[in-house]
Amino acid sequence: MVPTQLRVHRAERFSERLLGLLARPRLGPGEALALAPCAAVHTCFMAYAIDLLYLDAEDRVIKRVEALAPWRASACPGARTTLELAAGEAARLGLGPGSRIDWRQPPSPEFTNPSGIHK
Repeated sequence: MVPTQLRVHRAERFSERLLGLLARPRLGPGEALALAPCAAVHTCFMAYAIDLLYLDAEDRVIKRVEALAPWRASACPGARTTLELAAGEAARLGLGPGSRIDWRQPPSPEFTNPSGIHK
């Protein structure tokens, strides 16, 4: 199966994870923000809904949350990484429990990388 391309922005330092999408422009189609390590997300102070994909230690999706509205929270015990996407992107890309996402490639100078998604 040919992997779908997903441009993944990384948030690995505490300050980057704390601010998440508040410190970045709105994600476009095919983009995600990886929060690692992360098993819980809030959308306080956000002006729009987002999709979440919680990944296990093998980068497999163990939970998908669609269109989490502003001022809400979500968690997934056992998750190691959380991907934040624009609302509707997880379904559009066909990503859900069992999908594997290879997002850990070395970041480019722009701190992004294309990642392969295996459904």
